[in-house]
Amino acid sequence: MRERGSSCVFLTSEMETQPLQDFQDLCTFESFKSFWHYYGYGVDQQELIDREFKRIKGVTYLDHAGATLFPESQIKEFYDDISRNVYGNPHSHNPSSRLTHDTVESIRYRILEHFNTCPEEYSVIFTSGCTAALKLVADTFPWKAVSKEEPGSQFCFLTDNHTSVVGIRGVTALQGVDTVSVLPHQVEARAKKPQTPTNGEGECSTPHLFCYPAQSNFSGRKYPLSYVKGIHSQQLYPACEHRGRWFVLLDAACFVGCSPLDLSQYPADFVPISFYKMFGFPTGLGALLVRNEAAKVLRKSYFGGGTAAAYLVEENYFVPKANVVSRFEDGTISFLDIISLHHGFETLQKLTGSMMNIQLHTFGLARYTYIILSCLCHSNGKPVAQIHCDSDFRNIAEQGAILNFSLLDCRGQTVGYSQVDKMASLFNIHIRTGCFCNTGACQHYLAISNQNVKRNLQAGHVCGDNIDLVDGRPTGSIRVSFGYMSSFEDCQNFLRFVVYCFVNKPLILDQKRITRLKSAAPMESSASYHLPSITNGQLGDEIEQVITPSPERITTPSEGTVSKEGKNNGISHTLTNLFIYPVKSCASFEVTEWPLGPQGLLYDRLWMVVNENGVCLSQKREPKLCLIRPIICQASNTLQLQVSGMEAVTVPLETSLENSDLRTSQSKVCGDRVQTVDCGEEVSAWLTEFLGKPCRLIRQRPEFLRDMKFGQGKSCCPTALSLVNEAQFLLINKASVSFLQEHIANRHDSENEGTWSNMEQLIQRFRANLVISGQEAFAEDDWSQLTVGGTQFQVIGRCGRCQMIGVDQKSATRTQEPLRSLSECRSGKVTFGVYLAHQSARNSTAISILSIGDHVIPRISETTEKL
Repeated sequence: MRERGSSCVFLTSEMETQPLQDFQDLCTFESFKSFWHYYGYGVDQQELIDREFKRIKGVTYLDHAGATLFPESQIKEFYDDISRNVYGNPHSHNPSSRLTHDTVESIRYRILEHFNTCPEEYSVIFTSGCTAALKLVADTFPWKAVSKEEPGSQFCFLTDNHTSVVGIRGVTALQGVDTVSVLPHQVEARAKKPQTPTNGEGECSTPHLFCYPAQSNFSGRKYPLSYVKGIHSQQLYPACEHRGRWFVLLDAACFVGCSPLDLSQYPADFVPISFYKMFGFPTGLGALLVRNEAAKVLRKSYFGGGTAAAYLVEENYFVPKANVVSRFEDGTISFLDIISLHHGFETLQKLTGSMMNIQLHTFGLARYTYIILSCLCHSNGKPVAQIHCDSDFRNIAEQGAILNFSLLDCRGQTVGYSQVDKMASLFNIHIRTGCFCNTGACQHYLAISNQNVKRNLQAGHVCGDNIDLVDGRPTGSIRVSFGYMSSFEDCQNFLRFVVYCFVNKPLILDQKRITRLKSAAPMESSASYHLPSITNGQLGDEIEQVITPSPERITTPSEGTVSKEGKNNGISHTLTNLFIYPVKSCASFEVTEWPLGPQGLLYDRLWMVVNENGVCLSQKREPKLCLIRPIICQASNTLQLQVSGMEAVTVPLETSLENSDLRTSQSKVCGDRVQTVDCGEEVSAWLTEFLGKPCRLIRQRPEFLRDMKFGQGKSCCPTALSLVNEAQFLLINKASVSFLQEHIANRHDSENEGTWSNMEQLIQRFRANLVISGQEAFAEDDWSQLTVGGTQFQVIGRCGRCQMIGVDQKSATRTQEPLRSLSECRSGKVTFGVYLAHQSARNSTAISILSIGDHVIPRISETTEKL
């Protein structure tokens, strides 16, 4: 008897009564391992399924190319995220909106990192799905109709393409653009040297577009990614036959679910994807990855909210925003769905390790299923299945985790796909049937002529219905596809289902074919999928030179030297306090002397705390950060974090990128992308416990350079930054602090009474590196340069202040002061302190050391710029 709803037991008793021992032997895991030795991700696959996919117990799910499944932990982490945080509309500027904006930007970086590229090369435009991304290209590509001066644009696509790609011709046809459908074999068969202009012919700039899938959603065939460069260079057909500028659209929606895509090696101009194909959740969210060079040619007519730099209502006047993403994302993006992507990437990495692991696992399942299914025969020796593919599943670079086929009866007639689908449903086996929105491939593999398609329509068959046979000929086929959580048991259940329901007994196995396929060693890709460091310079040598300060100090100028310029201006200043902030937004570490590194004071703001989405946490979002006291221990070469009531935690001062366990990532500081390294689970757990929310500590990668943008044009050479907001150093003047302190005391309101008498606590709120003594408040605003000891600095500009100075650095409580009084005493200006740059920090091999008591010699610009 057959048990409905059972995925394994329903066949066992039946099979044991039949002489099918050879088949039973093939349906063992040992047999599978003899065909393919990669399986799982270092843990028991069934354990993974039981923990993360309880809902598919008793279900054999084989439609991952349609939509893969999400793990439970991914949804739980996302739920916890949106339960902990307030995410506002990213078009606003309030704290919840800034959190959304920063989180979304962090996720854009994560997407580009996943495809091994960077924001300098690509932009991520979020859409409602892959189809919407394709339509965006169709609507904005600069199509040209033929003219006397230039040939018209060509819209070319492989016949093995999704409906949504072919549908672009609905746009191009209205613009007089030629459409060329290209058979897969023609791309290379008709390749030739690109045309060269004849005498009198100039360069042709007519834009053309070639579209092809990285992987066929019908058969799983992988097309060479090298076509991208071949079309760009006009060596492959059809680009070799048409002058102009060729762009490539690589439809990666089906490919990226189980395979790594490296856009640094294959720089397609437009790459549409859908995220539910990768993570199972969210649905209704996709993206267009567009190469920045290609984005320059796109022309957009409609403009929605958030895309305008300026426009007029009464005039036809509109100026788009300069940023690629801002121009093309009309209205408010689906920001909560986008935020969920972080948890998709995190969970995928945690469960599988890498896309290469997923590719090896899923290909093995597809290869095994292909071999067994293709060797099944009826009692008369006729095959049970006709496989629709162009390979023998040997080469992982040519075939994905999809198996497309038709089942045949013992007379060789096709069994209707609808009948197979209904039978599979009885056994809780979920497959996909039809033409899969790929008419071109369906026609090719099933030998359906154009006339047949029209006749089928007249007979009542339309795409997506259950009319599987017309005049005995198939209108579609059957597809099984695998995902990273698929198991050997899924293959086993499916194959047993086919034998049980569709084989005329006794079963015959094509032993010669099995032997041949088994002996043919599969070809495995040797490509790795690790993100290389993306830098714009090297800092290694300079860092090594300043890690251990030399005992020899740069000589402090004599009093006579100090007075030479100081006396001319009646100026006398001294360095009274020296602070470094190893962890951005955490407490200061006060020192009496300290060396300068290539990015400012050594170890200043090299670390920062980020939330679960990789977004930087500051005291504006998390005031309790100021209670974390970082201590630099040079003797043990460690950074120690201390908090009252908790045991301290330590991390190494230096990071070796040779450590394979290190996790690299990208984050954002003041609009700048930064390359970072994660500091590990121990400190993450410590921060999470103290702050009461998931957090991690990250460190700027040693070789990564970030150039200062603040005050550009004043500095004679690029100035390298750590994770600071604006500049290498911040200086404040005690005379200015005293002036502000007096103004606060004179307000005589309840908040100010008796709370502002401690100057040192007020100084701490401004989080300066250098504190100097002075006689005139705000004199520093007019300085252009200064010398501290023997080290020269350039004044870059004034420091604009925000609500962060309202955080009491001892209690982590927020107050209205001193921001309110600062605005009043400075006539609406909220600047306090000046930014400095050390001109020789990047290139000098000399070690400069600052010490308390150093003389400070300012230089007043003759034409002071009022900032």
